[in-house]
Amino acid sequence: MKILFFLGHPAHFHLFRFVIKELKSKDHQVVIVIKSKDVLENLLATENLGYLNIYSKERSNNKFRIALSLLQRDLKLKNIVKNEKPDLMAGTSSEIARVGRFLRVPSVVVNEDDAEVVYNFARFSYPFTNVILVPVTCSTGKWKSKTVFYEGYHELAYLRPDYFNPEIEKVKDLINNPGEKYFILRLAKLTAHHDIGKKGIDKEIANRLISSLKGKGKIFITSERELEPEFEQYRIKIDPTLMHHALSFASLYIGDSQTMAAEAAVLGTPSIRFNDFVGRLGYLEELEHKYGLTYGIKTSEPELLFRKIDELLSIPNLKTEWQKRGEKMLSEKIDVTAFMVWFIENYPESVKVMKEYPEYQYRFK
Repeated sequence: MKILFFLGHPAHFHLFRFVIKELKSKDHQVVIVIKSKDVLENLLATENLGYLNIYSKERSNNKFRIALSLLQRDLKLKNIVKNEKPDLMAGTSSEIARVGRFLRVPSVVVNEDDAEVVYNFARFSYPFTNVILVPVTCSTGKWKSKTVFYEGYHELAYLRPDYFNPEIEKVKDLINNPGEKYFILRLAKLTAHHDIGKKGIDKEIANRLISSLKGKGKIFITSERELEPEFEQYRIKIDPTLMHHALSFASLYIGDSQTMAAEAAVLGTPSIRFNDFVGRLGYLEELEHKYGLTYGIKTSEPELLFRKIDELLSIPNLKTEWQKRGEKMLSEKIDVTAFMVWFIENYPESVKVMKEYPEYQYRFK
C-alpha cells in the first residue's frame, strides 16, 4: 500500500511521526509532502525522513495571496499525486481533500479543532474528503455523517509513555540541578486564518509574567513571533527536538498556543493558556474540566491569569498531583498511533468497523 502524508506544521510531524515509522516497518510505501513552517524541515531531517516541499515561502497574511498560495499548492500536489499514484492520502490539510476528490484518490483528513473555530479549513476540506478522523471531543458540524470519532488527542500520538520517555539529561543545559524550578512561556504568532481578530500574550502581559515569576524559578521563552529585545535574554536555548523534554520537567507552562498547552497537559505539567480561543475547543475543554490538567483564561481577564499562577504555585507537590491526574487521563484514552496505523492499513473497511462498532478502538489501549 502506498500512503501520501501531507504535513503543514511541526505539530503534524509529531502527530504522524510514529504512524509513518510503523507503516514503513510493515513494508508500506510512504510519500511525505510538506509546506514550510517553522522548524518542520529540521524535524524531518533529524528523523532522516525524505519529503517533497511544495511551498517553501513564508505564509502571507494577505487574503488574495493566501488564496493564490492555496491554488499553487493544489496544483503542485496534483502533479505529485499523478506521479506517485498513492492508494490513500492522509493529513491535516485541505489540499489532500480537494486534490483527492479531483483525482479520485481517497483522503482521510485528520483534525482536532472544532469546525466552528476553523470554519474556513472545514469548508474547504470536509466536503471533499472521504472521511474525517477526529477525537470524540471535536465537533465537525454538518459533516458529522462522514466523521469517525476516537477517544484520544493528537498529542497522545507522540507523548504517550509508549512513545516518549522524558529524560532529565536532555535539559541539563537549562538547569543547574534536577530539582530546579523553571517556567516556560510560549508566544505564538496568531496569524493563521482562524486567528484573525484573536489576541494572546502581548508585550505588557509578557512583562508582567516575567515580573511575577522572577525569583520563583528560571524563566524561558519559546516564541513563534519575533521577540522584543528585552525578552531575548529569556529565549530558550535548546534543540527544538528536545522541547518536549523541557516541557515535561517544567514547573508550569503559560502561553497563547493551544497545542503546547495540550502537550504540557498530557505530560503532566500544569498549563495555562491565555487567548481568545478559551471555551471554544473541545479537546482542551475536556483536558481542563474533566481531568484538571490545564486552565484557559480569556484575554479580557488578565488579573485572573495572575491569580491562577499564584494559586498553582502555592499547591504543595504540584507536579506530583498533576502526574496523578495525567495517569487517570491516560487510563481512559486509547493508543492513538496504534489506532491510526490500523485505521490506515485497513481503509476503507476500518471506517465501516468504526461506524458499526466504535468500541473496537478500545483494542488499542
